[in-house]
Amino acid sequence: MIVKKLSEAREYVAPNHRACSTLRLFGAEAGGSKALVAGVSHFLPGGGAGPDASPPEKVYYVLAGELTVIVGGKETVLRKNDSCYIGPNESREIVNRGNEVCTIFVAVAAPPA
Repeated sequence: MIVKKLSEAREYVAPNHRACSTLRLFGAEAGGSKALVAGVSHFLPGGGAGPDASPPEKVYYVLAGELTVIVGGKETVLRKNDSCYIGPNESREIVNRGNEVCTIFVAVAAPPA
């Protein structure tokens, strides 16, 4: 088992993200898992990511606040304890349209080695 305290998580730059802080927990440069990359992202009001698409599968789980997820022109608002799955190469945009910070747990399939 590998334990990572939030204080040990390191910030990383996520492409095409705005007004957010992203912390890597496991995978990639953080070590641990080779099959997935896990992190926590904090989006300020107005912050978000995309629109874009990428090959890895993604799962978002809302820990606090609310997040609007836009896929195929359809908007869905996720609130605390809601989650969604984004398939490979599925174009998505996420936006915090609320007035509070939105915090999400993110799991992304790691690219093949």
